[in-house]
Amino acid sequence: MPKLILVRHGQSQWNLENRFTGWWDVDLTEKGVEEAKEAGRLMREKGVLPTIAFTSLQTRAIKTLHLALEEAGRLWIPEIKDWRLNERHYGGLTGLDKQAMRDKHGDEKVHVWRRSFDVPPPEMEPGSEFDPGADERYAEIDVPYTESLKLTIERVLPYWESDILPVLARGETVIISAHGNSLRALVKHLSNISDDDITGLEIPTGQPIVYDFDDTMVPGERYYLKDS
Repeated sequence: MPKLILVRHGQSQWNLENRFTGWWDVDLTEKGVEEAKEAGRLMREKGVLPTIAFTSLQTRAIKTLHLALEEAGRLWIPEIKDWRLNERHYGGLTGLDKQAMRDKHGDEKVHVWRRSFDVPPPEMEPGSEFDPGADERYAEIDVPYTESLKLTIERVLPYWESDILPVLARGETVIISAHGNSLRALVKHLSNISDDDITGLEIPTGQPIVYDFDDTMVPGERYYLKDS
């Protein structure tokens, strides 16, 4: 039966530094590398072995995927990269220290920017040092200047429907290596989580989440692979 594995990338350098990351391309820390490898070892030990992979265009997710697949002995499987699995764009917050922003704007304001469903952060100024608009990997798209979770969902779910779900329906075991908010978008949809309740959902780094689908492509309850 079809099976979906969701993995948030391992700890990144800006996770460690408590900075807003978004679309900026940040690498994994040593801890993040080990988290990715452990995810792969867990897949091998549990016998949950992906047959096709999807990931974003961001280094931390791609490296996590490769490290995990190598540990699982599945580095050879087909792999598709797409910007629609990128992290949510944090706009003008990109690169800033989260605690410094709380000190400047207050906990409540920053919480709204980080966790509300439909309120995006302030837009990034074009030409900012963290503006990905000049990055050649995004040459064919209109790069956003900020995104709420709602806006992130509006790009993730059409891609899910058009590109990933048909692959699952063939009976594949699909792994998606992506980001906290692009994965929250999928979990919200698959687990039918309300707009209010999704604000409290946290996706931990490097912990594979699994959905088993029945023969009508209805997903079961999500579970962490380590608990299976």
